[in-house]
Formats: sequence, structure tokens, C-alpha cells
Amino acid sequence: MQRAREILQKTFGYEAFRFEQEAIIETLLAGGDALALMPTGGGKSLCYQVPALVLDGVGVVVSPLIALMQDQVAAMRQLGVRAAFLNSTLSFDERLETERALVEGRLDLLYVAPERLVNGNMLALLERSKIALFAIDEAHCVSQWGHDFRPEYKRLRLLHERFPAAPRIALTATADQRTREEIASELALQDARHFVSSFDRPNIRYTIREGGEREELWRFIDREHPNDAGIVYCLSRRKVEEVAAWLTRKGRTALPYHAGLPAAQRASSQQRFLREDGVIITATIAFGMGIDKPDVRFVAHQSLPKNIEAYYQETGRAGRDGLPADAFMSYGLQDVIMLRQMTDDGNGSDEYKRIMQHKLESLLGLCGAIGCRRQILLSYFGEELGEPCGNCDNCLNPPQTRDGRVDAQKALSCAYRSGQRFGVNHLIDILVGKETDRVVKFRHNKLSTFAIGKDLGRNEWRDIFRQLVAKGCLYADAEQYGALKLTDTARPYLKGELEFLLRKLEKRPLRKIRKERRPRSGKSEWGQLPASARPLAERLRQLRTRLASEQNVPPYVIFNDATLMEMAQARPQDNGAFLAISGVGDSKLKRYGEMFMQEIRDTPHFAQLDNNKLPDEVNNTLALHLQGLDAREVSSRLELPLSDIYEHFAMGIEAGLLDAGQSLRLEGEQQEEILAAFEDANVLESGQLQPAFEALGGRYDLGVLKCLLAELG
Repeated sequence: MQRAREILQKTFGYEAFRFEQEAIIETLLAGGDALALMPTGGGKSLCYQVPALVLDGVGVVVSPLIALMQDQVAAMRQLGVRAAFLNSTLSFDERLETERALVEGRLDLLYVAPERLVNGNMLALLERSKIALFAIDEAHCVSQWGHDFRPEYKRLRLLHERFPAAPRIALTATADQRTREEIASELALQDARHFVSSFDRPNIRYTIREGGEREELWRFIDREHPNDAGIVYCLSRRKVEEVAAWLTRKGRTALPYHAGLPAAQRASSQQRFLREDGVIITATIAFGMGIDKPDVRFVAHQSLPKNIEAYYQETGRAGRDGLPADAFMSYGLQDVIMLRQMTDDGNGSDEYKRIMQHKLESLLGLCGAIGCRRQILLSYFGEELGEPCGNCDNCLNPPQTRDGRVDAQKALSCAYRSGQRFGVNHLIDILVGKETDRVVKFRHNKLSTFAIGKDLGRNEWRDIFRQLVAKGCLYADAEQYGALKLTDTARPYLKGELEFLLRKLEKRPLRKIRKERRPRSGKSEWGQLPASARPLAERLRQLRTRLASEQNVPPYVIFNDATLMEMAQARPQDNGAFLAISGVGDSKLKRYGEMFMQEIRDTPHFAQLDNNKLPDEVNNTLALHLQGLDAREVSSRLELPLSDIYEHFAMGIEAGLLDAGQSLRLEGEQQEEILAAFEDANVLESGQLQPAFEALGGRYDLGVLKCLLAELG
């Protein structure tokens, strides 16, 4: 293992292994097989890349997507690793040269698609080569119960038969117990050691909203990720194109991606997403498997995914670099109806349908939960989280519930008394007492349920019907244009025998808003940095973009954002300090060290004050403050009233140059005390600070309160 640790440090630039990496590598180096389940961004690739460099021969990696192969090979070559791929993008001469390098032992890693790997000619080439190991990535594709079944994966068991001496590792980020068993069986890995790391991705914030309105998606993107790269998943191709066009009209770069588009357009969209900043892809589930882009700051679902495995896999494409990211979902009643119909009417055996129904029920349970979403998500994969996570919508803003038993009875009774022949909009018309032409035509204004629900709004009734469909009390009959019909499950709810909890819609408390808001700093990831380091991080990003463009590779294969952030804070000035940055190895030091260190030397500590269009006197204040002086010291130095200094601070906070918490040097309890006073005095809406100032007994300068108000926006 000593050699493996040296490679980790000198080639990859990391000080220590994470999760189960070390144990997995030890297993492969000893000639054993492994089945590894690790979260996306948890370092699965290192589990086969490191031993492939330690062992004699080439590591053969089964990879499902051309773009993934290309990116990983580009990343390996940046590290000085002899890597190549074999796929349809190569010319005849390029393919021959790669095959020659394989047979002659001039490759450390070779990436191949499963279809090509089991081809007779490819197998013959491999038999003439020295094989270090086989790595089967995205191994969940072998499972017929999974969300991304690919039949060609089942043929990969022949690797065990044709190359019994070569160790094999199957890797995935998504597999429940049934899928794990199927992977082991189908790939002949019954004797493999199983390594199951935590499925938790604590940097991802999970938010699920009922409704599915498009404007809610825009509010989320515009507020939280105004310049960030992200993915928006939709259930249909038509919706993909509509949402892409709509986001484009809103001013974002948004590109559609689905299987019905020309191959050239899909390839172009994917390349732009990988290589440009701030691009949003709107896609069906045809997009994203194996995407290595580490700085995807959000994944949004504008429709329900098919099951929890799909949801976990798709949301896992956010925040692979470990920095804060969002998983946002907004779904509507039609999504629930459509997925139920797909499950009930789909092909397959009765057992298959039963399993798919169970998976759908688990997903709907996650969506309708009032407790910690992360606990439910992890529990599905057999992992327990002892305490609520504190980083999902339900933890940050615990929902209030009410007894909806009577409302459920009204809704079910309305569907029954109207003959179980009508959709949700007509039923809501009856309940709220709206005499539409159809209501009058069918004499439904004479029903006992007419107007019995006028105390609730249409959106509230829609939510009730959504939950009744989710619980299986109602189903939509496709042959009768979505007419809602009662099931046997509805009986106890119709009689009022079972509890039916509904969320209360309420205003979020101010202190919750503060916890939820993202720093306003252009690119949200730079908001994790001190204000004085953000301009340097941005200049390093621009240098990285230029170098990536010159080499025609994605920027993150040069350095990811986390590495740039560490550089911006540490400001390394020599080779030793540059090597100490996580993600910097010998090859990258040699290729990029001097360029990045020169950029660091050329960037003043306080360059963020240049050309920011604030008045000179404000910039003078901010410059002194960023040198370490507090408000009173700056006031004394400039001979200005303290109130003016706080006014300047507030302007700096508004411009994203300062962080109120750091600048005011308040303890957490002090901030909470002020925020509570803001909430009681309704400061955020009125903008009037005097009532809060008086409620706090004058213990805090009015300028301090002004700065905190600026932070809240």
C-alpha cells in the first residue's frame, strides 16, 4: 500500500484516502474482487485508477458514455497518466494506434463501452495484453429492477470466464439491497468483498415542493443560483424543450437534451455544459449518467422522477466537488397520475409490477413527508441517520400540519357522488361551488357536495387530491380522460377512520430565511470564501477557463473549484506551498504551478474594490476594514462618524463585498437576538429599524442593525 499512497499524493495531489478507498484498493492489489457502493463525488474512480497504476498491465474500465470516457481520459492525461479510450469518435488510424499501444503495454488505463468490450475482436486484443484489473462503472445498469437497466451489462460476466486471474471491481452510487444482490449474481461477483460507504451527501440541500408551477422553479434558480451551472429534469421531451426555451427567454443559457434530438445537437449541448460556465441543461433522464462535471450547483426536477434510486442518482450530479449544492423538486398532481398509470399499465410480470409499485410508494412517501427528508432517503438504502440533517426544507422550516380527515372525506365523496367520471378540475369546481357550464349541465350544483369546500382555495383542494392519488385512494382512468375513481384503499378515509394530515401554508420565519439564503457573490461557490479572497478566486477561474479553451478540455480537469478556493485563501508562493493544495500533484505543479502562482502574485489582496462603482469614500472605508480594522478603528482613522462607517459597510454588504457576520463580529447568540427582534417588529417588510432598535433597548448601534438588514436583502 505504500506505493498506492505515494501515487495518491504525487499523481492525484491528495494526502489521504477517503471512505472505503484504502480497503478497496488493498483488496484489488491482493487479487480479490470488490463491489463498491459509494456516493457520487465520493471518489469511486480512485478505487481503480490507483491500483491500475500500481499493478503491472492496463486497467480496463467499462464506461457507458462516450462523453464520460473522453472527460476521464482528458483528466488522467493532465495528471501524466497514460490513458486512452476506444469508441466510435476515433478515426481508423487513431483506433489502430490505441490498439497497438494496448497490446504493447503503453497504456495505464483504457476506457471501453460494454458493447465494444464483449466484441470478439476486442476480447482477442485483451487476451494479447497484460490486464491489471477490470472496473465496471455504473454497475447498477445490470439490474432489471433498477432505473437505468442496460441489457449489454449482463454479458460482462464473461470477464470472469475469459480472464479469471484479473481482479474485478463493480462500482455504483445507487443500489438498494435487491440491486446489490443482482449485481453480484449477474456479474459473477458472489465471492467479491462488498464495500458500502455512507449514501449521505451532506452538502446537498433537499427541497421538495408540491405544485409544479414553472415560476417557482424560476424563483429558485434566480434567487439561489443566478449564474450557476445546473440540470433541470423533466418527464417528457416536449416539456424539456418548453422549459429550455422559457429559461432562455428569462436570460439564462439553457439547452435541451433528450433522445429525440439529433445526435450532433445532443453532443454540442453536452460539450457546452461541460466546458462553459453557467449553462443549464434541461433534460429527460437520457442525460447525465456518469457526468463528471464537479461544479453543478443545482439539480432541479420539474416532474417526479420514476423512483428513489433515480432521484438519488440524478440529484447526486450536484455538488460533486463537496461545495454546497441544491436538489430542488416541484411536482404536480398530473405527475403523480402519470407515474401511477405508467406503473399500473406497464409491461412485465406481476412481480415486476409489484416491485415498481412499491418503489413508487416509497418515492411518494418521500415527497409527502413532514419529517427530515435525508433520514427517509438514507433509510431507503438501509442506512440510518440518528439526528435530523438540518439541511433539507423540512428541517430548515418544519411544516405545520392540520387534521385533513374531513377534507379527505369531502373530496372522496365528491368524486363518488359525481359518478367517478370527472377529472380534478371539475371536482374542485363542485367543491368550491363554481357553477360552470359543465357543473350545471350535469346538475352537479344539486349534489350534496356542491360548495361544501368553499372555505378552501383551489390550490388547497388540488393538494388534497394530489395526496389522495399518492396514497392510492384515487386513480385516474386513462380511458376516461383522467376521471378520478375510488379504490379499495379509499374506504377507511371515506369513513373518516384513518388520519389524514395536511400541511399548513404559512409564512417562513425571518431567522429561517437567513439560514436558507445563499451568499450574494456572483458565483455562489465563491460565497464560501472570505470577501478578500473572492476576486483572486475569480481571476484564477478566468485563467483556468483560458487554459481549458486552449487545450479543448473541460475546465475542471485542470483544477476544480474547491482547489481554486483553497489557492485563493492560501495564496501559495512557491512549489512546496503549491503542492500542499489539495488536488495538486507533481504533473499539475509542473504544467501549471508557475502560471497560477504568478496570477496570485499579480492580484492585490483587495482587488475586489477596483471598478466596483461605489463612491471613493466607501472604498476607502472598505479597504481599511479588509486590512483588519473594525468599524470604530476605521472611524478613528478616517475621522468620520461611526454612523457613516456603518453606512459604508451596509453598501459593501449590498454589493457582495462584505459578509455582515464577519464584519460586525457578532456572536451567534447576538445575531439571533437581533433577528428575533426583526421578526417581531416585521422589519423585513416595513424596512423600519427604529422599533427593533427600541425593542433591543439600544444595546446595538442602529448602524449594526442596518448592516444586518442589508445582509437579509
